[in-house]
Amino acid sequence: MDQDKLNKQSNYWESNFSKKPLMFGLIPSAASLSALKKFEEDNIKEIIELGAGLGRDTVFFAKNKIKVEALDYSSTAIKIIEEKAKDNNLSKFISTKHFDIRNKLPYKDNSINGIFSHMLYCMALTNSEIKQLNNEILRVLKPGGINIYSVRNTSDGDYKKGIHRGEDMYENDGFIINFFSEKKVNGLLEGFKNLSITNFEEGNFPRKLFLIQNKKL
Repeated sequence: MDQDKLNKQSNYWESNFSKKPLMFGLIPSAASLSALKKFEEDNIKEIIELGAGLGRDTVFFAKNKIKVEALDYSSTAIKIIEEKAKDNNLSKFISTKHFDIRNKLPYKDNSINGIFSHMLYCMALTNSEIKQLNNEILRVLKPGGINIYSVRNTSDGDYKKGIHRGEDMYENDGFIINFFSEKKVNGLLEGFKNLSITNFEEGNFPRKLFLIQNKKL
C-alpha cells in the first residue's frame, strides 16, 4: 500500500473542486433524500455532514429546515459551500468546518443526534482509518442517534479495475475508491444496530452503492 499516494488524494480533490465547482451538479443525492425522511421521522433538526464536498446535500438539508455543520478537508469545497449558503439565504442553517476526518472528531461524547455522509467511507481511507472514523462517529452520537452513510459496493463496475492501491482500493481516472461488500458493512456494527442496507445507483456510469442506516445502541 502506497500511503503517500493515498495522502495525496486531498490535493487531487482540491484541484478538481477548484476547476469544476459544479462537478456533482446541483441535484441532491438519492442518499440525502432517504436520509431526510429518516431525520424527519426521528425529529432530528441538527446534523453533521462529513465529507460534504461541494454542498449539494448540505443545501438540500438546509432548505428542508435541517441545521447542518458541513465538514470537508478541501478548503475550496468549504468556501464554495459558504458561498452557496449565502446565495440561498441559508446561512442560519449552514455552518462549515475545514477538517480532516482521519483526526478525532471535534465534538463531545454523546452530543450529536444525526450524522450523514455520501461516499465518504469509500474515499482513499485504509480499512483501519474507516474503522477509526466509524468509532469516532459512535463516540459523538447520542444513544439512539443515527448515522447514515453511502459507499460504492463490490458490484460497481470500477471494482477491481484500474490500479490496485491496497486492500479494497482501486484508482480510476486519478480517484482512489475503497469498495465495500455487505460483510464489510456489517463489520462496522459494533455499538450500532443496523436499520437498513439499500442498493441504489447514481450517475450515468452508473455507480453502484449501498445506503446504510445505523442507530447507536
